[in-house]
Amino acid sequence: MNFEATEERSIIRSTAADVAAEYGPEYWREKEEAGEFGQEFWDELAAAGFHGLLVPPEYEGAGMGIQEMGLVMETLCAEGCGMAGTWYLVLTAGMAAVGISENGTEAQKQTYLPDIANGKRNFSIGITEPEAGTNTLNVATRAEKDGDEYVLNGNKAWITFADRADNMILVTRTTPRDEVERGTDGISLFIVDMDDPNIDVSPIPKHGINYSKSCEVFIEDVRVPEENLLGEEDDGWWTLVDMLNPERIGFAAAGTGIGKLAADTAIEYASDREVFDAPIGSHQAVSFPITKAYARMETAALMREKASWLYDQGEECGYETNVAKATAVSAGIEAVKQSMQAFGGWGYAKEYDVERWWREINLTRLAPVSQQMAYNHIGQHLGFPRSY
Repeated sequence: MNFEATEERSIIRSTAADVAAEYGPEYWREKEEAGEFGQEFWDELAAAGFHGLLVPPEYEGAGMGIQEMGLVMETLCAEGCGMAGTWYLVLTAGMAAVGISENGTEAQKQTYLPDIANGKRNFSIGITEPEAGTNTLNVATRAEKDGDEYVLNGNKAWITFADRADNMILVTRTTPRDEVERGTDGISLFIVDMDDPNIDVSPIPKHGINYSKSCEVFIEDVRVPEENLLGEEDDGWWTLVDMLNPERIGFAAAGTGIGKLAADTAIEYASDREVFDAPIGSHQAVSFPITKAYARMETAALMREKASWLYDQGEECGYETNVAKATAVSAGIEAVKQSMQAFGGWGYAKEYDVERWWREINLTRLAPVSQQMAYNHIGQHLGFPRSY
């Protein structure tokens, strides 16, 4: 690993900071309250080249790695975008781009990757189901072969962008779990067109991040050609794993990014706000909790860099990815909590935005994998008996 601030990374950071300055807290406050998608921001990400960071150059992308994507996400989050800095990149530019680049056929790469790189195609990722929850191996959505097509049936939940996505990468079972030796066998992934009339999408009213919709998706007798299979039939678990580590790294970037945004905002406020003839930030009861959380965020960001470096080198990184996600989220949540406390009653007011960042960052302890499941993975790596 090299911690040198290369010219390339400096340009990436400054470009992301410029984008965030244009689409800062007020923009996202308005989008959140209106429940509107930030199309202008999405287009700006495309103009900056961020949608194509992970797309190979031969498909109109930049051919960079998760290290650069993590840098973009954390910078966007920290410089004013909050959760949107990760949210608008992680599914299409992150998971779909990686899944198709690493496992797609040449025809799939030619069809989808240039549009991803140019911001012209939006993907949702159909993993979670109401009954399976975090146990992805228990997905009940079925794909049954019928001639040169597959017939898909099932129900997904909490699928972000399903209301507006062009395509979904859908996780299914092509062989029931009780018919395979290992739970990881029998999983298959498909690229599905979301304009199919047999797909019904219903947004779920939710606590925050309302500048995008998370939805239930009902799939009934949807037919897709066999060339829409992503990876190998019955071996899709490993295709999915390729996509999950970038997602967790992205949420680690969100954890530290939102935490730093809230902390920096609170530090500015605490330096100006005077009570008892002194800035409240001069009191250690105000400054220390934020400072301690900031130190933890800096450490978590280093673990994210390590996980990203390992991923970009093609090395196993599940342990490091889960450590990065778990620690970044824990530190970020504490930073936002203590920043909200520094504002006192104004921390509860929408005009200061910290209450919105509090609602946003709390999602990261639930998704894309809960903190408990991240610690399960870490504990198993350390030698504890398997708990699931």
